[in-house]
Amino acid sequence: MQVVYHLGAPCTDGDQLIQSLLKNRLRLAQAGIAVPPPGRYRAVIRDTARALKGRPATEDVQEALMDAILDDLEADRLILSDPRFVCINRLVVQGAQIWPMIDRASNHLRALFPRAQAEFFIGMRDPATLIPALFKASRFSDFDEFSENMQPHAVAWSEVLRRLQLTHPDCRITVWCNEDTPLLWGQLMREIAGVGPQADLDGIDDLLEGIMEPDGFARMQTWLTQNPPDTETQRRRVVAAFLERYALESKIEETLNLPGWTEELMAEMSQSYDEDMDVIARIPGVTLLTP
Repeated sequence: MQVVYHLGAPCTDGDQLIQSLLKNRLRLAQAGIAVPPPGRYRAVIRDTARALKGRPATEDVQEALMDAILDDLEADRLILSDPRFVCINRLVVQGAQIWPMIDRASNHLRALFPRAQAEFFIGMRDPATLIPALFKASRFSDFDEFSENMQPHAVAWSEVLRRLQLTHPDCRITVWCNEDTPLLWGQLMREIAGVGPQADLDGIDDLLEGIMEPDGFARMQTWLTQNPPDTETQRRRVVAAFLERYALESKIEETLNLPGWTEELMAEMSQSYDEDMDVIARIPGVTLLTP
């Protein structure tokens, strides 16, 4: 069996990706692909992983997990998604690292189904906006307290991905930039579901609908219906053109005012993030999806 772990990251798609996949739940189930609602497994996965502490689950434990997650559904591919699989938001960035505990957390996840073929999917986000978003989503009111001991200028996604790949050299790791997500949405859904690039899925425009003016979104859908693109690349060009004209700035840009975070610092962090993508593209065993 294949088990897909969509780790987030936190403060990226806001569970929209798994919600879009759930629109295809019955259709995918017929192909042996299980997309259970998060409410069926998030608590039980966390509790069981915490109890096992990395020890391989016995057959009885695995059977109990499957019963809780799938009922009587038979599946060849199981899709699990939780932005807190690794840790809570407050611990995502510590010192100069993103997810310093990913080695242990990913081992605990794999121990739940020790004989399964595991895959990891991660939507990365520019630390210049990720850290403020984590703070905004936290219970902290003081940013200095929240960011104590963080070295935001030093964090790099390539570092965490190298650690994950070294820990699980036999696993497929697929990543993408959250900033590219509107153009990659359909591909992301198909990659996680494990279906072909031409598979027809509901929900491939869900994210776009939330970040575009309603009139512009309707015009884009009409255009795509009347002028169906031959390739995914052609579709992305059309989407990019409509986004440029009709995107809601309030949905794609955030105004940040954080103590000690100058425009220069954020620009440097964003530049480092962009440069880090070239490093990630060369990490063996890691697939970087780009528009």
